[in-house]
Amino acid sequence: MVAGDTLWDIAKRHGLTLDVLLAANPQIADRSLIRPGDEITIPPRAIDLGMLGGHPTIPKDINNLGQVVGSARASASLVGPGSGYWHAFLWQDGVMTDLGTLGGDHSDAQGINDLGQVVGWGPTDAGDHAFLWGAGATTDLGTLDGDTASQAYSINIGGQVVGASSRGRAIGVINGTISDPQRAFLWQNGVMTDLGTLGGTWSSAAGINDLGQIVGGSYLSEDLQGPSHAFLWQEGGMTDLGTLGGASSWASDINNLGQVVGFSDTASGIRAFLWQNGVMTDLGTIGGRWSEARGINDCGQVVGTIYDDDELAFLWQDGTMIPLGMPTGAVTVSAAAINDRGQIVGSGQTASGDWHAYLWEIGTRCGCG
Repeated sequence: MVAGDTLWDIAKRHGLTLDVLLAANPQIADRSLIRPGDEITIPPRAIDLGMLGGHPTIPKDINNLGQVVGSARASASLVGPGSGYWHAFLWQDGVMTDLGTLGGDHSDAQGINDLGQVVGWGPTDAGDHAFLWGAGATTDLGTLDGDTASQAYSINIGGQVVGASSRGRAIGVINGTISDPQRAFLWQNGVMTDLGTLGGTWSSAAGINDLGQIVGGSYLSEDLQGPSHAFLWQEGGMTDLGTLGGASSWASDINNLGQVVGFSDTASGIRAFLWQNGVMTDLGTIGGRWSEARGINDCGQVVGTIYDDDELAFLWQDGTMIPLGMPTGAVTVSAAAINDRGQIVGSGQTASGDWHAYLWEIGTRCGCG
């Protein structure tokens, strides 16, 4: 700070709102008592990655090379992130490439490893199927025996893929209800293995690290209106990670140190969590109504979204949650993933309703990238 500065001046200079600047600086008890020499944390601003063919774009993952994958709507005449024909994309060095489909009209990329191999899903004649894309070729990963649908969500450096397989034509929701049964899977070397559940008939794997440890969520019984819990699968067994005191939880990602992030019910709402060494920690909300953690890197930096009247992306590090800067023109923004270089990807919606892919570059404090 310099003489004459106000918080409003600083926020305007960096393209931030005053509320975002204050949220990033909880040490400021009285906004009227800032002085020259005070240190102010400036939330990083987002870079717009553009759109595939000018159409709304939502990123899902980023690897340590800075390659980004996600989905983009293929028809500008259809409105909203949940409608229309979406195609998987790969973004690198400023260029966004359409990865095509499995022969159907849409596809979605969910994960990418450091070899540039991409996983996701797309429709086939038999139903939605998980795919692996690499070197320009797309492979249908099939389903578990007896199933007709699958989706892949994450891939590690060894080419191991995780996701979910179901007896319905699509994963997760069919006619407004959760499909039943559904199983988390591990695919490697052409073989898809059922990872089981925590006692129910429904589970899904969301992330895998380079050691083959897998996280996700599973219902505890056949009652799909009952609780579901985050799990850690390793060495052939599934461990219940518990909750933050509420009924349910879900694990989104795991790093190579075995640290797990996700979200859990609490007495006061949904909270982002960090689980490590058997302990689940509430990461807070920065005043929002609830929060969800979606990604973690090997430096232990966590990203996700705070939900209040609008959505706001956050970074958690060194015990502190700070908001990421709102992209120019965006009214809501969420964070999906972070790599070991401290690059974060997420999506935001503009006032006109378009969805854009964004990249924040915050760097790391541990040199893991």
